Amino acid sequence: MRKAFVVASSLLLVAFALQFVFAAVGAFTKPAGGDGSYALHSITGMAVIPALTVLCTALALLSRAPGKVVGLAILPLGVVLLQVLLAALANALTDDAGATTPVGLVVGGLHAVNGIVAVHLVVGLVRAARRLAAPAAAASPAAPAGPASSAGPASPAVPAGPASSTASASSASPTASASPAAPASSGELGRA
Repeated sequence: MRKAFVVASSLLLVAFALQFVFAAVGAFTKPAGGDGSYALHSITGMAVIPALTVLCTALALLSRAPGKVVGLAILPLGVVLLQVLLAALANALTDDAGATTPVGLVVGGLHAVNGIVAVHLVVGLVRAARRLAAPAAAASPAAPAGPASSAGPASPAVPAGPASSTASASSASPTASASPAAPASSGELGRA
C-alpha cells in the first residue's frame, strides 16, 4: 500500500507540473481566449488533480501514515479550491469594456503563485510518501551498523587503532580487565 502511495503522489506531482504546460498552451493559443484554449488546464485542475488528491489521501490512510502526512495528502484539494476561486475572481475583475483591470491582473498572478505553492506541497507529499515506504528497505542495511557503533570501544571486534596491539599484550594486567576503555587511554599506551 505504501508503494502505491508513492506512485499516486508522484502522479499527482506530474499532474501539477503539467498544469503549467497546459496553462502555457492556453496562453499561447491563437486566437487568444478561444473556448477550448484552456480545456486541458481546466480538466486537469478540476477533475484529475482532485481525483488524485482523494486517492493519495485514501492511500495515506490505508498506509497508516502519520496525521501530518494525511493532512499533507488532502491539502492539495484545498489549494485547488483556492485556485478556482482565484481564477474566477481574476476573470470577474474587468472594467465596463470587458478589459482586465490591474486588480484582476494581480489576482491572476496570485493564481500562478498559488500553483507554485501547490507544486511545493506535492513535492513534500512525495518525499513523505517515500520516507514512509523506505523504512523496510532502509532498516536492514542499518541494523548491522547499529550495534557495532553503539558498542563503542567496549567491543573487542572494533580495533582501537594503535592501541589494539598493546591491548592484547596488556590484557593480563588487572587494569585492562577492570575497564574495557583502559587500553585506549594514553596512560596505558605509555606503559606498553
